[in-house]
Amino acid sequence: LGIDKDNVAYTVYDLLIGEATMDQVLCKEAIENLDVIPANIDLSGAEIELLDTENKEYILRDEVLKIRSNYDYVIIDCPPSLSMLTINSMTTADTVLVPIQCEYYALEGLSQLIKTIELEMEGVVFTMYDARTNLSLQVVENVKDNLDQTIYKTIIPRNIRLAEAPSHGLPINLYDPRSTGAESYMLLADEVIHKGEE
Repeated sequence: LGIDKDNVAYTVYDLLIGEATMDQVLCKEAIENLDVIPANIDLSGAEIELLDTENKEYILRDEVLKIRSNYDYVIIDCPPSLSMLTINSMTTADTVLVPIQCEYYALEGLSQLIKTIELEMEGVVFTMYDARTNLSLQVVENVKDNLDQTIYKTIIPRNIRLAEAPSHGLPINLYDPRSTGAESYMLLADEVIHKGEE
């Protein structure tokens, strides 16, 4: 998103440990209509620093509540692990959208996640789909057969332009808006926004 995460004054780490306010960490209009709270390697230390903090599972929720009404959507991007940071995200979120890479152990990881979280599942989106391989198709079919969850129609393909965009500090819709990756994400966004409408 074009933010130099190592040269910002404050990150979500400072917010979580109480060293900065929400106003201080927000990067306003990083891209038109998009504010961002950046993170960098410091965040990995938050887990240890929060060990003895009371109500540590709710720090992010309490901070986001202060600004929630300013936004149509608040999107929290989490690592694929159930750490204290992910738990903070889960207590903040209303729903969870789970990306599944079209790889062999995808369903196993997803089944574990569903057992662990008690949040509404927004849905599942398949990513890194490679139409040339049987494996991608098998993963999609396997998940559809074994999962009682909303599965988005849009499938995100493996796409070289998607892989390149982060190194240029741009989202795919600005880096190469005509790529199949950009088109897929626009379709997904449309599907998420209009979910539940007839």
